[in-house]
Order: sequence, then structure tokens, then C-alpha cells
Amino acid sequence: MLEGMRIVSFCHYLQGPASTQYLADMGADVIKIEARDGAYERHWSGAGVFIEDVSAFFLCANRNKRVIALDLKSEQGRDIALKLIDQADAVVENFRPGVLDRLGLGYEAVKARKPGIIYASASGFGGSGPMRDKPGQDLMIQARTGLVAASGGGATAVGAAICDQHGGALLAMGILGAYVKRMKTGEGTRVEGNLFNAGIDLQAEAITNYLTAEKSAAVFERDAHLSTWFHQAPYGIYRTADDRAVAISLNSPAVFAEALDDDGLRALADCNPYEQRDAYARATAAAVQRYSLDALAVALDAKAMWWAPVHDYSDLRDDAQAKHNRVFETVDIKSGKATLINHPLRYDGEVPAVRHLAIEIGHDTRQILEELGYQGDQIQSLTDAGVVAGRGLAHTTQTTQATVSA
Repeated sequence: MLEGMRIVSFCHYLQGPASTQYLADMGADVIKIEARDGAYERHWSGAGVFIEDVSAFFLCANRNKRVIALDLKSEQGRDIALKLIDQADAVVENFRPGVLDRLGLGYEAVKARKPGIIYASASGFGGSGPMRDKPGQDLMIQARTGLVAASGGGATAVGAAICDQHGGALLAMGILGAYVKRMKTGEGTRVEGNLFNAGIDLQAEAITNYLTAEKSAAVFERDAHLSTWFHQAPYGIYRTADDRAVAISLNSPAVFAEALDDDGLRALADCNPYEQRDAYARATAAAVQRYSLDALAVALDAKAMWWAPVHDYSDLRDDAQAKHNRVFETVDIKSGKATLINHPLRYDGEVPAVRHLAIEIGHDTRQILEELGYQGDQIQSLTDAGVVAGRGLAHTTQTTQATVSA
């Protein structure tokens, strides 16, 4: 759908790469500019997961992009980057504010060169304000936006980088809006996203309720089974007799009591399940504890109650709906295999394909330079000068290394 759209990406870590991956999946030609020794996410991976020598962290947010490795501190490297921008519809970056300005690749410089450019920036806290220069990372954002405090248990973080991923999705949405504007008017747009706003946006319902009702942090204190501070009980997680965790959502108290055939719940059938949420949660926990998971499923399904078993990632791999939705894709990485999560949307019933994986540093450097008009001897000269690096490119100058023994 986005064929013909070209994006130059100065992105690393997760928020920026996730954003441009959504657009690449939809057909945009995303050219990722990385350092000559590779983007940060090539060299680190959560839990130390590498397939061959390819980082799973890199794979999770960089499919369907082409990659060129440049020394942006060199004049020739900047010149190549600017030539790519000349051919682009959008620039996307998620360096700390001011970094690309110092390299001559910031918004004002690029806009002066190409007034119709879409220039999208993703940061931790925004391009201005008192937190502008502070590092932004998902866990710190969860803490600062109230998500950790609101999640229960005194201080509980979500077990995934949800602010990064949501921030990437929001930035992609903003870029698409700016692209529609550009197609209609020819005008460029400055698009700015940040993790802080993304973390707050994730909690729109909860924060709106809290601030509108002028609540205090005392509302965060609740029975440990309850998942949120603002839903009525039994909204939370409970354990069965065979020690299986289940999520029980909003249900009619009277029907729920009948479904579990429980006198404790019947006694609370006419209660206010929010004002008496702790008592109701304790009664729910006692009732659920009487059932095995299989028996509970029969009882709750018979009355069409809202509930779900708590699955881990191993369960998810074999989930029938995940298979039907084609959520996962197994790809070859050299002699190994990796499981990727497909683009989350479907277009006319189809899943966007995994078309390209730039598994090596500067995987597409030569191709991209040739498209810019560079000839073989010019590319070799740039390689020898340390301006570019990539697959199939090598220095021709022979060097000797001294071995120093201690």
C-alpha cells in the first residue's frame, strides 16, 4: 500500500525501529542508516538470544528494511545521507535531542534543504522541556507515568517494553497522517513522538477517571487479586485448586454466583462490586479455589461468563487463534531459524510478507550506493576511507598488525 514511499531512518533501540517496521511492512522503502560497526541492537539482545550471530532484538523490529552502514561524522558520509534524504518522503530518527543537529542532519538543516520533507522524531520525553536531555527507557517511563504504581502489588512493572512498542505505533500513525497531507498539499510536517506521552496514552481510561474524579493514590491499594484500581471486582487473577491461574473479568454478580454455585458470592450478589471490591475479590478467590481448571471452564462457560486461562509464551506458540491469525512466522537465519511476530493488521485478508532481512551490517550498502549513482571504484574508495561498510565490501589496503604479549 505504501509502495513509492521512501523513508530514511536514523533509528536504533526499539521505539524508532518499531515505527519504521510498521511502514516497511506496508510497502514503504525504508533505508536504515547504521554505524559502520552496526546499530546498537545488533550487538545486544534480551536474555542473550542470538541466532547464529544475529540478535533477536534486531530481528524483532527491522524486517523489510534495507540497511546502509555510514560514518556520519565524515563529510562524505553526511553527503551520502543527504543524497538519500533528497530522494525521500520522510526522515525518522530517535537519537537524543540535538544529536543530529550537531551532525548537520537535524530538522532545520533538512527542512532548509528540502522544504517538503516529513521529519519525524521519537525521544524519551520530547524535544523540549525540563526532561528533554534525560535518557528515556521503557522501564523508567513506566515508573514515571504512573503505570508501575497503578499496576498493583506496591510497585509492579509490566513484563514487556510496551511504551516503546506503543510509541512506535503512534509515530507510524503520525507519519502516515503527514504523508497524506504531503500528497494533497506538497507540504512537509514536523512529527514528534516520545515514550513519556506514549506511556500516558496507554493509560487513557485509567488516568482520565483518576484525574476527573480527583482521586488520590490511596485508590491503588487493593486486594492482590485485583488487576486494576478502577474496575469493579472480580476483575483480576485467581488460582484454581490445581494451581492454575485464570483471569476473571466483569460479570453479573448474581449470575456469577450461580455459575460457581457459591454461597459466599450469593451473599454479595447485591453489593456494590466496586465499593466492596476487596471483599468480593476474596470471596471470588475462595470460590475459584474449589474448582480445577477444567471444572471451572465448564462452570463458567455454561453461563457465558467472561474469563480466560492465563497462558505463557509457550502456550501462545500453539494457540489455535494465533495460528489462524498467522501471528508468527519462522524464518531462516543463516543455518538457524527465528520466530518473528508478523505485522499485526491484515489487508484484504492478507498478512504483509517478510520480504527482506538485513541480517549483516550494511547489508544493502552497495546496492543503495549504486542507486545513488556511485560506481565501483568510488564505492571502493569510500570503503577504503572508512566512510562506508557492508556486505561484500572490503578494504584493499593491506595492513599489518603487531602482536603485543604481556
